[in-house]
Amino acid sequence: MIALPVEDLPVDRPAVRGAPLRLATADGTRFPAYRALPVEPAAAGVVVLPDVRGAREFHDDLAHGFAEAGVAALVLDRYDRDLVQPAVRAAVDHLFALGVTAAFTVGFGLGGALSWAQAALEPRLAGAIGFCGRPAGCRDLVGRMTRPVLVLAAGADALTPVEESLAFDRALTEAGVPHEFRLYEAAPHSFFDGDLPDQADHAADAWRRVLAFIEEHGA
Repeated sequence: MIALPVEDLPVDRPAVRGAPLRLATADGTRFPAYRALPVEPAAAGVVVLPDVRGAREFHDDLAHGFAEAGVAALVLDRYDRDLVQPAVRAAVDHLFALGVTAAFTVGFGLGGALSWAQAALEPRLAGAIGFCGRPAGCRDLVGRMTRPVLVLAAGADALTPVEESLAFDRALTEAGVPHEFRLYEAAPHSFFDGDLPDQADHAADAWRRVLAFIEEHGA
């Protein structure tokens, strides 16, 4: 489970409301999700997209971390580009129905690239955040990206060569996509999931950047 830096959370750590639910796409297809909400209504919300292993305890724990920081969170158990698109739309609809006014996607691994793709595919988003994604999964969409993007890359990622991450940063810059790029040079793939104690500093820095990105672009 991820250990979120307590200095970035409210001092009283208010209780959150978390529970599984089922959402429906526009064509009526129902799919499972997990929702965590702050006690007070949230202005910002995130749609969490897992890696190829699918949704698991880490993602539910992360959703609670977002809720404790005042951000509504929905975890989707989708990681195929064709399946995730209608699910993301349904999730954003759900967040807006809850009163959220600024929605973001946050993805990991394969879900990271799927999240960045939403900067081109879901115009209602306030931004798209991805950890350790393969840029090849969304490079064809860079020219269409209109929403701000946050790229959190691992320099020692065995699945994504650092050259590919750096090339993605350049491509976003050349296309005029508003974005932030952070390369954690000694970090391996999945450095954020809490299973690697020696990556705690990198994980804490990434978490602060995610919350700052949401605050900046959700205003």
